[in-house]
Amino acid sequence: MVKPRVKARIEARIQERVAYCLEFELRDPRATFLTVTRVEVSDDLGSAKIFYSVYGTAGDKTRTARMLVDASGFVRKQVARVLKTRRVPALTWIYDDSIEHAARMHKTIQEALDRDRAIHPGAHPEISAPPEPEAEPIDQEYLDFLEAQEDEEGAP
Repeated sequence: MVKPRVKARIEARIQERVAYCLEFELRDPRATFLTVTRVEVSDDLGSAKIFYSVYGTAGDKTRTARMLVDASGFVRKQVARVLKTRRVPALTWIYDDSIEHAARMHKTIQEALDRDRAIHPGAHPEISAPPEPEAEPIDQEYLDFLEAQEDEEGAP
């Protein structure tokens, strides 16, 4: 049994190393828009669950899951280089849909608030409505640059 503080430090180190490895060392085109969300290590440090999230379609998620299983040996070897433990935990990849779930919940709550405000215009003044997207004013320096470019192209 390992102390909770040591376990948390090992989990953080594994997460840091796996994320670095997936971003910079793994040369696989399937590893795009991949985020390591958290790591859970067993009490005996024999196994580690690595939770990840992927931005993209269902096909992208399937390809990424396959890539992670294929790259487990390489990633485990990279983790072994930074851990100061006798054994290196076996890596298990688990898709984490908490980000998607949070986005769906936010959208559902926002829709409910909008419907409520449509029925009762003064409802929920303590909850601010989403800000209207504002068009950013074009910087005068940028306009001058574009004008200078047009002048150069038009000059013989």
